[in-house]
Amino acid sequence: MVRALMCLELILNAVNINFLKGNIFSIFVIAIAAAEAAIGPAIVSSIYCNRNKKNYQ
Repeated sequence: MVRALMCLELILNAVNINFLKGNIFSIFVIAIAAAEAAIGPAIVSSIYCNRNKKNYQ
C-alpha cells in the first residue's frame, strides 16, 4: 500500500512537470500529497496494531 502511495506521488509530480498550465494543478497535487501524508502513517499504524494484538482467552 505504501508503494502504491509513493507511485501515485511520482505520477502526479511527473504530470505537474509536463503540464503547461500547472499552477492550479500543482495546488491539487499538494492537496493529494497532504492526504497521502495523513493516510500512509494511519495505514502503517493500523497494520502494526493488528499484528501485535494478542488474544487472551
